[in-house]
Amino acid sequence: MEVPDTYTLWAEHSEAIPFTCYLFVISLPLDRPPGVPFVVPPSLQSQDWVPRSSREWAQVPQDPYPALELLPHTTGSNLGDACVAGTINPELYKIPEDQSEADFPEGCLGRLWFSVEYQQEAERLLVGLIKAQRLHAPSENCSPLVKLHLLPDERRFLQSKTKCRTTSPQFNEHFVFQVSSKSVNQRVLRFSVYHVDRQRKHQLLGQVLFPLKKETLAGNCRRVLWRDLEAESLEAPSEFGDLQFCLSYNDRLNRLTVVVLRAKGLRLRENTSFVSVFVKVSLMNHNKFVKCKKTSAVLGSTNPVYSETFSFKAIPAELDTASLSLTVLQSAEGDRSHELGRVVVGPYMYTRGRELEHWNEMLSKPKELVKRWHALCRTTEP
Repeated sequence: MEVPDTYTLWAEHSEAIPFTCYLFVISLPLDRPPGVPFVVPPSLQSQDWVPRSSREWAQVPQDPYPALELLPHTTGSNLGDACVAGTINPELYKIPEDQSEADFPEGCLGRLWFSVEYQQEAERLLVGLIKAQRLHAPSENCSPLVKLHLLPDERRFLQSKTKCRTTSPQFNEHFVFQVSSKSVNQRVLRFSVYHVDRQRKHQLLGQVLFPLKKETLAGNCRRVLWRDLEAESLEAPSEFGDLQFCLSYNDRLNRLTVVVLRAKGLRLRENTSFVSVFVKVSLMNHNKFVKCKKTSAVLGSTNPVYSETFSFKAIPAELDTASLSLTVLQSAEGDRSHELGRVVVGPYMYTRGRELEHWNEMLSKPKELVKRWHALCRTTEP
């Protein structure tokens, strides 16, 4: 390191202040030719430099957008035929189709679009009736209307306007239900779609039952949904009521799925101040308890709707000795509960009739939901 002479800086209106400046000299390679002011570092030697003056050099400007090199196309690529670098693959920018307006199952009675929103502070349920499509009417001149009930209240309802001569009506109507935050998650929204004939008589085309769950109403935001219409059951309830549920088995995941849909015609116990009904689903093996799960409780209804899904682990070898017990219970004071009815489905070892048919159909249609009604029976006196 070389130290230069001392320099003196002069400030205006002040005395001379001595100031020492140290200059650090970086040693350069000595193997440079005479007259060359510096040596280009190795990292920059691949770039072109030109002299600007006797002591300055400049880098040759490079093209900021070099030409793209086309890569060879492989037939095994997942991006389609146009996957060469530097080109646009149109397959990546396709807008997915709205499957809700395309996939109609065979025998579908129609499809209904609606929206729900719950305002927590005002305790108001806002329901939007949007549209319906492909209604199965008795004649071409279909004039549909929709009635809205907030179950278990069967007496009060709201009604849409009648749309004339269409099987795919556009409603775009809004309705408001006043319901407390404590009970809203135990209520069920029912849409009943009717055809109005020339004599002003109402003929039911189908209905949608939508339980108001916490996850659906959370966030004080509007949710747009759609459901397929279901036919009203014309069969009279059994002595102790009926339970509708779905069964499905996935042999690859060893998963047994139960979807508890609804019950009807339940015989509730009287002289109780608090009426709440729930369903207990138990997996049994050799008549021994394996696992139990419960639905949420529904207040004061003889026709409660649940639409809740439960899964159990069961390997295929266990299905010959396993069974499912679904028990409908009514809550009482404290932690007590009264059994309203029960149904057991399983192999020939435990069941007969409709219960055995339901189990066998589930096994013959893997990964499909098989839905059926079952009559409840009582094993003990309430």
